[in-house]
Amino acid sequence: MSALPILYSFRRCPYAMRARLALLASGIVCEMREIILRNKPSAMLAASTKGTVPVLIKTDGQVIAESLDIMLWALEAHDPDAWLKPEQGSEAEMLALINACDGGFKFALDRYKYPERYTDFDPLVQRATGAAFLMQLEQGLQNSAYLFGSRPALADMAIAPFVRQFAHTDKEWFAAQAWPKLQAWLNAILDSEIYALAMTRYAPWQEGQAITYFPSGK
Repeated sequence: MSALPILYSFRRCPYAMRARLALLASGIVCEMREIILRNKPSAMLAASTKGTVPVLIKTDGQVIAESLDIMLWALEAHDPDAWLKPEQGSEAEMLALINACDGGFKFALDRYKYPERYTDFDPLVQRATGAAFLMQLEQGLQNSAYLFGSRPALADMAIAPFVRQFAHTDKEWFAAQAWPKLQAWLNAILDSEIYALAMTRYAPWQEGQAITYFPSGK
């Protein structure tokens, strides 16, 4: 049993980013355990053998090892900004768009960003595949600032960390594309207070150290 949920995280991981964003939106305070990917703590591996972040251990010991499940758990507990109730569309439609991001777009993103790992794939072909998904987002943003209305919702915050990763792979190329709505959408999220809080730097966790709170200062 723990007094607070425990969050194993890695600052730059887009899956961990979106989990942290939802935890911030919900107001749930956690014990933060920032990890080093090349030296994963045994306590995290004991909780989740998948060995990837994020991993959240609830106060009753139950483990949530998928980022979207962490988002939904946090927001179902407390959702003051109505991320699960978008102005337009439905939660089911948001989840379908997130699944498209996590599926084909993420597949292409990995092979575009890390060509040295995926030598059987042409990174420019993978970039074009990813760009097709981003054009869908651009089209969806024609009449609203965010994907499902005039304010951020679950889909925006679940997808933005991956679009950020795609954009940062070749910033000049991304900036030159005819995606003005998408670029404005991404910049609005990256410039937001909640994103800045989610990207707070934490020292790597060590067994036996004093509790580090997320958000910091709690």
